[in-house]
Amino acid sequence: MTATVTVGEFSRLTHLTVKTLHHYHDIGLLAPVAIDASSGYRRYGTDQVDTALLIRRLRELRMPLADVRAVVESDGPAREETLRAHLERMEQELAHTREVVTSLRELLTPGHPVVEVEYRFIPPFRAYGVRGWVERDGIGPWCEYAFGKLDAVTGDIRATSGATYSDEFFTEEAGEVVAFLPVPPDQAPAAGVELVDLPGGYFAIAVHAGAMTGFDRTYAALGSHVAEYCEVAPGPIRELYVAGPGEAQDPESYRIEVCWPIRQIPVLKG
Repeated sequence: MTATVTVGEFSRLTHLTVKTLHHYHDIGLLAPVAIDASSGYRRYGTDQVDTALLIRRLRELRMPLADVRAVVESDGPAREETLRAHLERMEQELAHTREVVTSLRELLTPGHPVVEVEYRFIPPFRAYGVRGWVERDGIGPWCEYAFGKLDAVTGDIRATSGATYSDEFFTEEAGEVVAFLPVPPDQAPAAGVELVDLPGGYFAIAVHAGAMTGFDRTYAALGSHVAEYCEVAPGPIRELYVAGPGEAQDPESYRIEVCWPIRQIPVLKG
């Protein structure tokens, strides 16, 4: 038997606040079964309790309202696919949180990370490039877009991809980033990318190995080394993705060379 109750009683039944129930009504997610024409009071059916509890549970899992609607309004494979996709996102967030906690503990451990620094002269070369003015918080999606375009024109080219990052990318909210893939000097143009000529120069290089949560520490250690032992040269920092997020599935197998421009190879004493 189904009964109807006031919005206040329905709130007590479902542990959803009246304000939340009003919002769900306004967006069409959970509408009352009846609204009094004179008073405007809303009444809900007891057969809506399970739906309300389902919505509450999904919101506790931080599922976006659009996805909650998809679960509530569908069943079978469509519902299972929405749930699966959200749970996968949560597992990825949990893994990222664990990585950040590990990195935080390392950061709080006395002492500084030790990096091996290599000095290398990189000759000038031509590359396919994708250029953009990128906000810091949007670098991940932009890289997926840029390297996707480069992958589309790769063909038989086998080379280590990379990117250059302007000073503004670090000092401001956004800056120019150029994703590149080295090509032969006589490489023909390709649709969707540009041909760029990267200058040669000396670089101090450190390898970041592992998940990206500690990437800033690699930068900090290399930059400190350069400040102490080298003379910085103008020009953007480069990253070479020997095994980056696009090539390696396991974050622990990431291997990225951070290349800091210097004027010449220093002579280190001792």
